[in-house]
Amino acid sequence: MSDNREQAARNGGPAGPGSGRTRVRPRPARRIRWDDPTTIWRIVIQVLFLAVIVAVGAFFYRNMTESLRSLGLTFNFRWLKLQAGFGISEGIAYDLTDTYGRAFVVGIVNTVKVVFFGIVFASVIGLVGGLARLSSNWLVRALATVYVEVFRNTPLLLQLLFWYGAVILKLPPVRQAVNLFDRVFLSQRGAYIPRFMLVEDIGGWRVFFIAAMAVSVAVYFYRRRQLMLQDRPGFPSVWALASFVVLMAGGWLVLGSPVTVDLPVLQRFNFEGGLQLTPEFTALLLGLSVYTGAFIAEVVRGGIQAVDKGQREAALALGLRPFHVQYLVIIPQALRIIVPPLTSQYLNLAKNSSLAVAIGYPELFNIGTTTMNQSGQTIPVFLVIIACYLSLSLLTSLFMNWWNRRLAYVQ
Repeated sequence: MSDNREQAARNGGPAGPGSGRTRVRPRPARRIRWDDPTTIWRIVIQVLFLAVIVAVGAFFYRNMTESLRSLGLTFNFRWLKLQAGFGISEGIAYDLTDTYGRAFVVGIVNTVKVVFFGIVFASVIGLVGGLARLSSNWLVRALATVYVEVFRNTPLLLQLLFWYGAVILKLPPVRQAVNLFDRVFLSQRGAYIPRFMLVEDIGGWRVFFIAAMAVSVAVYFYRRRQLMLQDRPGFPSVWALASFVVLMAGGWLVLGSPVTVDLPVLQRFNFEGGLQLTPEFTALLLGLSVYTGAFIAEVVRGGIQAVDKGQREAALALGLRPFHVQYLVIIPQALRIIVPPLTSQYLNLAKNSSLAVAIGYPELFNIGTTTMNQSGQTIPVFLVIIACYLSLSLLTSLFMNWWNRRLAYVQ
């Protein structure tokens, strides 16, 4: 048997004849036959359809500009350079004298922040929930089922209000905050966690970091080649990570810590130092993560169950351990089924972040509505909001589609 087990797993199943990938020769481009009446009619119909769309768009644009002119407004985006004059409770540097454009930048950053961490936490929750749904333990399986059914079948807006009003705001006041190991504090004003900051002089640490990265990459490829030559499964990434950790620990002993830890400390009326997670951000992150995680759990469960049972049996017959079977055979094939619906869940999470307006988190839609009320530029503001959400969704889809192509079978 020429193919080793690890390569067989990457190809989507146990080793054997025909387990490699084959590529299809691209089909030649079809030439337009101008002597074919059917082809001509198709082109004419498409051109007419496009002309109708352009005409309808021009009609609505003309009506819009005339309506705005009757109200003393013009359709433009010069208002982005005007002074906003309203405050934003959290985000990057912003002042009352900043422009509407700067306010939108703050909203975009806040939206991207909650979407990024929401995707990470929802993925972890969904993976754990999906595996728990397939557990042989009745209690674990029952708890996972209750979680999925409850959070999938209740409105997200209701869940956000629950996390914000019934959980976060019901925490003790600052002076009686919940103390977790003298490092994390939970109160009505949010969560206070340690802040990690790089030291000012990290010149020596750059050398250690570059060396550790180079060595870990070399160890990864060396260990991977050894496993392939020995025709047995393994985890070269574990060896690479171990070498990186050892070298960084050596740098810690030689140069000292590369980071300083700023801990939150209770003062007279509030905590000082550390990093504060506001009640609005915490409630929104919890709501989006738990809600989307319930859907991802079902996606994971369905993807794993869709893998042919014969794949597991064949892998066990080759002598692979159950963990190796799951990691090298089942999960790689399940990912091909999981990723397409997973993309939809990530996009839903990004769009559902607009519900933050209900709990006062200053994300894109919240700041957009405030801008709309103050500037009177309803249509341009909505267009900016739509463009921002569309860009975020397209970037997410672009990455997920690239990942899906990397995982897909090549016939």
